[in-house]
Amino acid sequence: MDVTSCQNGGSIMWFFRDKGFDDKSINEMFKKCKRLQRVHKERASENWSYLKSIGIQERKLPSVVSKCPKILALGLYEKLVPMVECLATLGTERREVASAIARFPQIVSHSVQEKLCPLLAFFQALGVSERQLGKMILLNPRLISYSIESKLTDIVNFLATLGLTREWMIGKVLAKYPFIMGYSVNKRLRPTTEFLKSVGLSKTDLQTVTMNFPEVLCRDVDKILRPNFAYLKRSGFEDRQIAALVTGYPPILIKSIKNSLEPRIRFLVEVMGRQIDEVANYPDFFRHGLKKRVELRHRLLKEKDVNCSLSEMLDCNHKKFLLKFGLFEGLA
Repeated sequence: MDVTSCQNGGSIMWFFRDKGFDDKSINEMFKKCKRLQRVHKERASENWSYLKSIGIQERKLPSVVSKCPKILALGLYEKLVPMVECLATLGTERREVASAIARFPQIVSHSVQEKLCPLLAFFQALGVSERQLGKMILLNPRLISYSIESKLTDIVNFLATLGLTREWMIGKVLAKYPFIMGYSVNKRLRPTTEFLKSVGLSKTDLQTVTMNFPEVLCRDVDKILRPNFAYLKRSGFEDRQIAALVTGYPPILIKSIKNSLEPRIRFLVEVMGRQIDEVANYPDFFRHGLKKRVELRHRLLKEKDVNCSLSEMLDCNHKKFLLKFGLFEGLA
C-alpha cells in the first residue's frame, strides 16, 4: 500500500517520518507487515519507547524496525514484555537480550508458551541447562525460529549417526556452537563429514572433531575444506599426517591459507630450520600465535643456543617457558 493511501489518519506515517524514515522505507515496511497500516501511533510509540528502555540504542531502532516492522504492531504486554522477561530469566542480562533483539528482532514475535517453553524442554532433554540455552539464543537468536520437528530433531538425529549417542554429548555440541542448527544436514553437514572420512578420519576421530570444533562441520567442502587439504598436501604432508593434524587441531581445515597456515609453515621450515614431520606430531603448533609466541620464543632460544621440541617450546605459559630454559636474562 502506498504511503499516501494509509488509512490511519496519517498518524503512523507521521510517526515514521518523525523517527527519520523516508517514504520508500515506510512503503517497504507496509509491504512486509500489512497490520502496520492499522497500528495507532500510540502503540508504535509505546513499543518504540520500550525497546529503547531495555537497552537498544535509539540510533539502532530504525534498523531494528525496518528488519521487523511487526515489532511495532505487537501487543506490548502480550508479546514484547513476556518474551524479554523470559529471556532475562534464562540467566542473561538485559543488555544481552537487547543485543539479541537488535540482531534478530523477529525473536519477540514468538510466543513464550508456544515456542520458548517447548524449545527449553527440547534442549533440557539433551542436557542443556536454562542458562546454557540463554547463551545459545543470545549467540544465535534465529534459534528460536527453528522448528523442533523439522529442523532441530533432524540435526540431533544426524549427530547421533556420528556416534554421539549419549544425550549430554549432543547437547554439548549444540551449546558449544549454536550456529550448527542453522545448517542443512543434507546440503552441508553430511557432505562435510563424508569429506572428513575420505581424508582418513576414523569414526572416533570424527567424533572428536565434532565435540571439540563443531564449526568445522559447517564449512563448505569445495570452498574451504578441500583447498586447505590441497595446500597441506602441497606443503609435503602425507595423507595420514593430514588426518592426524585434522584430528589434533581441526581448525587447520578452516584457517586462512594466506594469513595463517602459509606464514606458520614458512617460518617453521625457512626460519626455524625444522621438518614438517615435527608439526604432524604436534598439531597444536597451528594454535599458537605466530608473532607473540612462536617467533618470540624461537628468538629467545636461538640467542641461548637451546634446542628443544616444539611441544617443549610452546606447551606452557611464558613465565614457565622462561623458567624452564633459564631465559630471564635474555628477556631483559
